[in-house]
Amino acid sequence: MGTLYIVATPIGNLEDITVRAAKLLTEVSIIACEDTRHTGILLEHLRNTYLQNPLIAKKPKLISFYEDVEEQKVPYLISLLKQGEDVALVSDAGTPGISDPGFTIVRQCRKQNIPVIGLPGASASILALSISGLPTDKFTFFGYLPKKQSHALDLLQKIKESQKNVPSTLIFYEAPHKIYITLSNIKEVFGDIDIVLCRELTKLHEEVLQNKISLFIELYKSKDPRGEFVILLHL
Repeated sequence: MGTLYIVATPIGNLEDITVRAAKLLTEVSIIACEDTRHTGILLEHLRNTYLQNPLIAKKPKLISFYEDVEEQKVPYLISLLKQGEDVALVSDAGTPGISDPGFTIVRQCRKQNIPVIGLPGASASILALSISGLPTDKFTFFGYLPKKQSHALDLLQKIKESQKNVPSTLIFYEAPHKIYITLSNIKEVFGDIDIVLCRELTKLHEEVLQNKISLFIELYKSKDPRGEFVILLHL
């Protein structure tokens, strides 16, 4: 029986890779990844950085494992694991399964008594929380809001109600082209509150900004910024 390794990879700065993750990813023979090209770039960096002779290094088999094919690829990966192959699962950035593919295959491995081992590392939500200045004793991570606006507003209203019982720091992800509408939806439900916006974390143009949500809405009304966002708030 093989082992499924859940491997966290850098969210921006490649130097954030752990030694353990670098060692595994340069030794394992099969890697399931969101984007084979993206992972290929990371592997080339790891070989050139951590191996004495990268030219003769064994190159692993890369298997596409993104959201649209996750369900259909799970049986294939399970069969490889049952044949004794070790499989490393990576997302494009951060920890697999956290708003990225991974939950389905981990659940199946658990059901079928296939070993699952996690290699901890980068996660944009935890990093953003740690530098936000907002309370860290209790937090709730929601990932990306639903694409349909009515569903997003409904979820936000339920989140607002839940905060009356257990107040916590709320964490959301958002893509740059949707940041304006998402901030507008949050303002509609929660009012013109203070929020923290983190963008391009660990990268050259990293930003961690705190202000009234109305000011961010005005800022992004007519332009789409670069980089993924983490939105944090505490009522």
